[in-house]
Amino acid sequence: MTITAAADGSALGNPGPSGWAWYIDDDRWAAGGSPHGTNNQGELQAVLELLRATAGVDEKLVIECDSRYVIDSVTKWMPGWKRRGWRKADGAPVLNRDLLEGIDEAMRGRDVEFSWVKGHAGHPLNEAADERANAAAKAYQQKREPRRGPGFVPLTDTGATLTEAMALSASVPSRAAQDAALLWAQPADLLDGLDELDGLAASAPLELTISLTAAEHARLRDRADAQGVSLEEALRRLI
Repeated sequence: MTITAAADGSALGNPGPSGWAWYIDDDRWAAGGSPHGTNNQGELQAVLELLRATAGVDEKLVIECDSRYVIDSVTKWMPGWKRRGWRKADGAPVLNRDLLEGIDEAMRGRDVEFSWVKGHAGHPLNEAADERANAAAKAYQQKREPRRGPGFVPLTDTGATLTEAMALSASVPSRAAQDAALLWAQPADLLDGLDELDGLAASAPLELTISLTAAEHARLRDRADAQGVSLEEALRRLI
């Protein structure tokens, strides 16, 4: 089985408020962005988020992009950049290295193929991704939370869609519940149960392990980028 998805980015002003989105179908898509970025960064971020969301699946992944910069960067130029220590042939540093390194790592051991499609030419998946990426960029421009989407949930063994799988499993939140969910957890939720650790000295550091979905990780990274801090520091500020 092959998973075909579109990845697209948007930047209002380029640079300016930016958005990214990947889209498989109405039950499997995600979007996000940042207050300031470029179109290329949005395009690369969309690919990276798609790879992260589908990590662990065995199916071949075909990524449709309308950006030749993204496709050429990953499939043609990256090997040479890596050999030269992430520098271009003229010695200049490669732009967006952090995103490209993330994509390179996320592709290891996977069957991934890139397919170029012309943007704004009626390709259904590309149009859907473009619409969501642009909406995310506009949301950041208006200083409001963008629609994040349901993320990625594999089809069931019977081929059921995500909507059908949700109806069968009470443990999976509904689309309405996801859309209505708060962007950030309440501080009390993060501290729940810590008052039971009376045996620890007040000054002793506590190590917490938190499992995040791809969408939650993207929201935390957006918050960190907006504040100009690390992911760890952004999480600390929620406590």
